[in-house]
Amino acid sequence: MVWDGLTYYLFRAAGALAPHIPASVGYRLAGRLGTLVYRVSPLRCHVEDNISHVLGEPSGSPRVREIARRIYGNQVKNYFDLLRVPALDEEDIRTSVRTLVGLEHLDAALARGRGVVLTSAHFGNFDLAGQILALRGYRVIAIAEHLRPERLFEYVRRARESHGLSFIPIDSWLRPVFRALHSNAIVGSALDRNVTDAGRVVDFLGRPARVPDGYARLALRTGAGLVVAFCRRSPDNAFHIVVEPEILIEHTSDPERDVENAVHNVLSIFARYVSRYPDQWVYFQPLWLPDGNVSSPGGPPAR
Repeated sequence: MVWDGLTYYLFRAAGALAPHIPASVGYRLAGRLGTLVYRVSPLRCHVEDNISHVLGEPSGSPRVREIARRIYGNQVKNYFDLLRVPALDEEDIRTSVRTLVGLEHLDAALARGRGVVLTSAHFGNFDLAGQILALRGYRVIAIAEHLRPERLFEYVRRARESHGLSFIPIDSWLRPVFRALHSNAIVGSALDRNVTDAGRVVDFLGRPARVPDGYARLALRTGAGLVVAFCRRSPDNAFHIVVEPEILIEHTSDPERDVENAVHNVLSIFARYVSRYPDQWVYFQPLWLPDGNVSSPGGPPAR
């Protein structure tokens, strides 16, 4: 309880300070703080293990450690962006995105009138993609991890919702999600964070991993389009967003097989991005199971 309270007040203090720090200074400080956190973090072993699977190198190799260090720096930068986003105007957010490719895929899926399930990984600044979509007039509801304590969740949610996004906790009543899709909105869900400890074990990059499948089940159940998108941070802290073509879901007499195929297709796309930009994967939990050796989804290089 003491630690929960301290976390909340640290967020409040950082949130009061962040809008007054110039972006160039803030990013530089965030990178240095990320290096410090990397050195002391108890989650470092998970990050290095995940990256070792992506690169096919031992978790203690210099390259794995360097990428893990950059991941911590990128995550602190993400927090800096989050804490100052309520104070930014629309033009600030728009100009932070250097390229935005593939909106036609989102529009084509929405044209059917059954909504879109938009899934992404904890990759680059995944919050920013939703902000940009909201500013462009899309109605976006994101399913989010329910942070503790509750007042921290509400504080973070207010920051995230400051430019038109809506968030609901993953452990809440999900009727608003179905209502949103019925009204042709976009529902965002993570493809890597298995918050409920459900999901399924699949082959990913050559080994079995436990991943969520809720986004695929939701699209299958509602008839919504299933679209994958990624937001990448470049070295100069500009952002590049790519919306991939819609994943077509089969509707056969075996719904479980349909879900598994959809998850496989989503992970095939993710494999391209995480293999090319491993330092963008700001994910701090173990993904792969300890043992096993299976084939990879694979795929051509990411754009």
